[in-house]
Amino acid sequence: MTQARTFSIELFPPATQEGLERLRLVRAQLAQLKPAFFSVTYGAGGSTRERSIEVVREIQKEGLPAAPHLSCIGATRDSIRAQLAEFTEMGVRRIVALRGDLPSGMADPGEFRYANELVSFIREETGSRFHIEVAGYPEFHPQARNAVDDLDAFANKVRAGANSAITQYFYSPDAYFHFVEEVWSRGIEVPIVPGIMPIASFSKLARFSDACGAEIPRWMRRRFESFGDDTASIKAYGLDVVTLLCERLLEGGAPGLHFYTLNQAGLTSTIWQRLGLS
Repeated sequence: MTQARTFSIELFPPATQEGLERLRLVRAQLAQLKPAFFSVTYGAGGSTRERSIEVVREIQKEGLPAAPHLSCIGATRDSIRAQLAEFTEMGVRRIVALRGDLPSGMADPGEFRYANELVSFIREETGSRFHIEVAGYPEFHPQARNAVDDLDAFANKVRAGANSAITQYFYSPDAYFHFVEEVWSRGIEVPIVPGIMPIASFSKLARFSDACGAEIPRWMRRRFESFGDDTASIKAYGLDVVTLLCERLLEGGAPGLHFYTLNQAGLTSTIWQRLGLS
């Protein structure tokens, strides 16, 4: 039996009350697309925990599935246990389990070193209560020593109890398909959903990509640079590039798409409609 594809959307908790109000409007627009779930990010060391919980609670109360990120760096077993109880009370059924980044100035990583330890702990505490998503890196994690170590780390997360994975964004479909093949060769066959980053500003994308290790192909970078400050052309070309990427991924058998919206509705909605996902 063929598994249904999953199309989902990521949001992040704003820093201000005004930002929360804007996010409610964006979320209402994106809800019309009927995503399988909204994931909600979680700052390094839990730095945005309260705002994340507020957004998750609102989404759940609206009758929409929320999938909170749960980061274990800087956490204790007791703190993770308390968060799992809070998610259970809210009716959450899906969690994105991550190691997370050690915040600047924090020397103690806490009681968990790697995401597979967090996944194991969630399973020990809650059994099959939660569908657990983990992260995948088609172009490899920027802190990985080498490709083999990175693939082994991914396999460890799945064997610890993860149900599926969402990848870092990328713009080369071959990178994704190669990653999936390498994972399958290790006997790991969970759904690996590609992460999709719509492009509103090439300069911002370039800075973000340099920081997180996502590659922008040279042909794509040069074309964007040729537009200079022509924001309309940048957005139009970005829509074409990302739509084509999504089409190739779906044609190649990707089990869905996960959109990193950066709390903006327009580009994701347009790509979603172009793909006929509504």
